[in-house]
Amino acid sequence: MKRFLILQLRPETDASDAEYASILNRSELTPERTHRIRLDCEALPKALNVTDYAGVIVGGGPGCVSDDPASKSQMDARIEDAIMGLMPQITAHDHPFMGCCYGLGILAAHLGAPVSKDRYGEPVGPSRCHLTEDGARDPLTAGLEPEFDAFVGHKEAVQTLPEGCVHLVASDPCPLQMIRWGQNVYATQFHPEADAKDFEQRIHIYKNHGYFRPEDAQPLIERCHAAEVTQPGEILRRFAQRYG
Repeated sequence: MKRFLILQLRPETDASDAEYASILNRSELTPERTHRIRLDCEALPKALNVTDYAGVIVGGGPGCVSDDPASKSQMDARIEDAIMGLMPQITAHDHPFMGCCYGLGILAAHLGAPVSKDRYGEPVGPSRCHLTEDGARDPLTAGLEPEFDAFVGHKEAVQTLPEGCVHLVASDPCPLQMIRWGQNVYATQFHPEADAKDFEQRIHIYKNHGYFRPEDAQPLIERCHAAEVTQPGEILRRFAQRYG
């Protein structure tokens, strides 16, 4: 049985470990069914072939695809180059892929769609999402509640639907919350792995990273714990079940 490749981008060990635990929890995968690589401190194997894995899951992180290359740290640039280097394989084979938040920007950039901070950024916290007509029919989203809350927090966003993609989930503040390319390549702007405890931890870790005013941290934490976020995790579980 093939493992899932989990690529992580967070340079903070506590945030990375918590994200990995959350991915396992929501997907119902065991550690033995995954190959975890922290791209902040590990390089991808040079001969990596994505078809050796059941699927690829990319977590979130503080980097932005749309940042001026000259302003990116060496680590952010290295992480971006590593993932972008895999995308031709992903799309050439229509290989199972789930990009979470940062992964949507990577997929869109690879497909030539604009990603920027011009519009559609969202503050940290729950966001009300809804299924599109195509979302009501897709294997990963069919049968979910037509409207549901999901945890978000992003400075950049995809501005237009990439060519060849299907639009699955939308929200009023950010239209492109989930898309599919081909039959098996998915990406979400929201975090399907996250619960309120995850976001409380991330709020503490990233409160000086420009996502929100530091003095708003506690009210944001309270908003997260008051929200009922259940449907996004089901999407990640279905992904692992469908391709595992």
